[in-house]
Amino acid sequence: MSVLDQIVKAYDIRGTVHDELNVDVAHALGVGFAAFVTSAGADRVVIARDMRPSGPSLVEAFTRGLNEHGVDVVDVGLASTDLMYYASGTLDVPGAMFTASHNPAGYNGVKLCLEGARPVGADSGLSDVKAVAQAVLDGNEPERSGTVGSRTEASMLDEFVEHVLTFADRDEIGSMKVVADTANGMGGLVVPAVLQRLDGVEFEIMYPELDGTFPNHPADPLQPANQRDLRARVVAGGFDLGLAFDGDADRVFVVDEQGVGLSGSTTTAILAAATLRQQPGATILHNLICSRAVPDVVREHGGEPVRTRVGHSYIKQVMAETGAVFGGEHSAHYYFARNFNADSGLIASLMVMAEVGRAGVPLSELRIPFERFSSSGEINTQVDDALAVIDRISGEFADHPQDELDGLTVDCGEWWFNLRPSNTEPLLRLNLEAPTRDQCDDRVAELLALITT
Repeated sequence: MSVLDQIVKAYDIRGTVHDELNVDVAHALGVGFAAFVTSAGADRVVIARDMRPSGPSLVEAFTRGLNEHGVDVVDVGLASTDLMYYASGTLDVPGAMFTASHNPAGYNGVKLCLEGARPVGADSGLSDVKAVAQAVLDGNEPERSGTVGSRTEASMLDEFVEHVLTFADRDEIGSMKVVADTANGMGGLVVPAVLQRLDGVEFEIMYPELDGTFPNHPADPLQPANQRDLRARVVAGGFDLGLAFDGDADRVFVVDEQGVGLSGSTTTAILAAATLRQQPGATILHNLICSRAVPDVVREHGGEPVRTRVGHSYIKQVMAETGAVFGGEHSAHYYFARNFNADSGLIASLMVMAEVGRAGVPLSELRIPFERFSSSGEINTQVDDALAVIDRISGEFADHPQDELDGLTVDCGEWWFNLRPSNTEPLLRLNLEAPTRDQCDDRVAELLALITT
């Protein structure tokens, strides 16, 4: 298996950075991206990076690959991923964000987008970038144009903050206490820059130092253990809500004043209702592992729910195709049409704060109407042949409605489940929802027994 085969997955490219080889890969990817964007008529790319120690050398190598093939680079430096998307959208140029998001220290990679923050996915350019990059690594670099690109530096943080602030009514937010755990990630840069602009908000940032070694805990708030410190601080400090950001700060999980976390589905439903109050009848996207409560809430508020596959590139594409104004994933990615269809943890945070202020009740009370079922969360099981197991499970439930939009989804009436194979590991991912906790646990046990038989 080639180096690129090992590190390319879905909409981003990631690799463990241990030696000079990965700088070579970054350079090759720069050449590949240069070939791709110039074939589409672009001659400039915006680049940003997170706080991981390997970032500067990878950005330098990637920039060199672009410049050597005539592409100019605008380097915005340290940034959150949503800041990079904002820069791509505002400047209307392709973009590259060097980050490994929520992955452990030692990992790094790059998220790519087209001009206007449009996605680059496996079927929309990533395979072309990969092919050229592999050729470079094999010693077959494309002929250079003879024109050498330039590199300029720019700061877009202030503009980005102003943009984020347009998504919520500051008067509705009013007075509240907020604590954010940025986990030594890029939230430490962008979160205080926004919250300090809200006159009535008293805030505290946990682990604000930008440190890609993650000395306090991993920057992966999807794992409950990594929310433990935040939940305890919310209660001890009497905060109205807590915010848990991942390493590149494009995702956020919300914690209520009692220290209880909201699922991505619950936050999606809350934001959908808020969006539909402002834009009646709008189309709202939700991925297929979101709670059934999400499409129910959308319909109840007069909107049109659209179900999508899991994943950034798919959701952004469907948003463009349907004219959807908002989309949410159970994994706590929230997408906004007015944000170039890109996801933003900061925008979602601000909107949740406005909903709490507007409602005039604690978040623990506000959340109740949006939580109607019990969920398993994502359960991973190692299997030898994921597709064979899915086929077998499909046969076991042949009497129930099924679809294969993304893996296998089976509607069993009161309860449902989805099985999806991992793109990179011999794993099956199970998500299941039922009316009660006991029913959910019983059904999970039933499915796991079938999976491991």
